[in-house]
Amino acid sequence: VNQLVVGSDGTVYSASMDETVRLWSEEDGSHLHTIEGHTDGVLCLAVGLDGKLYSGSSDNTIRVWTRRRRGPRLMRILEGHTDSVLSLALSKDVKMYSASA
Repeated sequence: VNQLVVGSDGTVYSASMDETVRLWSEEDGSHLHTIEGHTDGVLCLAVGLDGKLYSGSSDNTIRVWTRRRRGPRLMRILEGHTDSVLSLALSKDVKMYSASA
């Protein structure tokens, strides 16, 4: 596990080198969903106040996910980094900042 973040609804998100993001219940620790889509390890996460999840990876992309009852859905792939995305941050007005190696 590379990073843990907690959403405003209490969902715990974990970023992993197995190319996945996993969602966990803060209440009882149960596994809720596994998000697949990155093609290399997931290094960083950020959760917006609007519930969107941002994941940065060694595949040089940032992926934006929305929460749905049946699990998260990929909204967008942001490309342009020339190396691994190491850090993500969101401002209060939902501007995203990222850093890579």
